[in-house]
Amino acid sequence: MYWFFVKTLGRLAQMRFHVDAVGVDNIPRTGGAIIAANHLSVIDDGVIPITCPRMVHFMGKAEYFTGKGFKGWFKKWWFTSVGVFPVDRSGGSKSAGAMDTARKILEDGKLFGIHPEGTRSPDGKLYKGHTGFARLALETGCPIVPTALIGTREVQKPGQNLPGKGQVTCVYGEPIQVQKKDTADITHDDIRNLTDELMRRIQKLSGQEYVDIYAQEAKKLIAEKAESNE
Repeated sequence: MYWFFVKTLGRLAQMRFHVDAVGVDNIPRTGGAIIAANHLSVIDDGVIPITCPRMVHFMGKAEYFTGKGFKGWFKKWWFTSVGVFPVDRSGGSKSAGAMDTARKILEDGKLFGIHPEGTRSPDGKLYKGHTGFARLALETGCPIVPTALIGTREVQKPGQNLPGKGQVTCVYGEPIQVQKKDTADITHDDIRNLTDELMRRIQKLSGQEYVDIYAQEAKKLIAEKAESNE
């Protein structure tokens, strides 16, 4: 079912905009790995599957899986079919369940996709990465593939329902090899340094301006500035 949707989505995407893939050989052919990408647009999670030769599992908002009626059922069926699993973003033990699922995906030798920024960039810049993926990499010893999405924001701007025409490129960088460590031996510095190294590599691939704050914080600052100008 996954590949049916990916092939169909790929054909539809190429009718609307042109998609190029660079560095596909950097994706490990076997074994678990983390596809860690910048996040610019709603279509990002569609571009990665149609350019990646292996199935990629992503997290999705828990609300996608709890809707009522036919619409709710269809959303759940759709996201499950394309490899998305739910995450409760309220934090704590509820969010930890999604990370356990991601860990099992990696330990089963599959690909796990994630956007370390945690949300879409509010202005096209690259923001500070959250560290959850880095802990997963250290706990499992799985490599991380830095991935840069270019042009997706221009093709589908914030608030735009359907993508327009244009050029989109997905660049897969050289994997970061990670040495597995016992959970008790993983330090905050280990996690932060690995996260920062990934973001440096994504920035080099994407050419984005890097801002050393979280995207969520940037969104608040932009909203506050807009309110003060009214």
